[in-house]
Amino acid sequence: MMANLFSSFDPSTICSLSLNWLSSVFTLILTPILYWMIPSRWMSTWLILILWIHKEFKVLIKNQKYLGSTLFFSSLLIFIMINNFMGLFPYLFTCSSHLNFSLYLSIPLWLSFMIFGWICNTSHMLAHLVPQGAPKPLLPFLVIIETISNMIRPGTLAIRLTANMIAGHLLITLLSSSGNFLSLLMLNFLVLTQIMLLVLESAVALIQSYVFSILVTLYSSETN
Repeated sequence: MMANLFSSFDPSTICSLSLNWLSSVFTLILTPILYWMIPSRWMSTWLILILWIHKEFKVLIKNQKYLGSTLFFSSLLIFIMINNFMGLFPYLFTCSSHLNFSLYLSIPLWLSFMIFGWICNTSHMLAHLVPQGAPKPLLPFLVIIETISNMIRPGTLAIRLTANMIAGHLLITLLSSSGNFLSLLMLNFLVLTQIMLLVLESAVALIQSYVFSILVTLYSSETN
């Protein structure tokens, strides 16, 4: 029995190890090696998806020298999307509903972009702190605001992903907990509502992985 609503997100521990976190790499472990080596319809579908994602990210990258980085951002999108979808299956741990999972993704990426920008493109990074055409008396305040907005970016990335994944799961948990006290007619209506929520959560899982990757790509393009 759950102590509270958020108990459904707690990782189980075996021998003092939170083994549920391994679900984030289950898909890669269970995928046979021949899947990547022998052409198939599934492989063709993945290639079409990756090519479409590459075209989306290519528009956002300003410097043509860094077009190869779309492979990294595409992999990030697919990794987050798989983890989001795995949380929709029963008895599977939802890694992306935890803030530390999202922070482990956003903070290293943001730090690497900032270090690269300030070392290689210092003048561009300084100019980015001052909006073009801003009045001179407001420049000190604008620099402070832009600096703060840059510093909170990894937090906003992580909170956006975590909050959206938690919200739908909590709603599904709340509705399912009331099933024992409903009549047969209301129970059928509850099952239909749950199916609709699962469809909505599937869309949220895809959209949130896309938004996370797009924002990371935009942050990287600002340092070039």
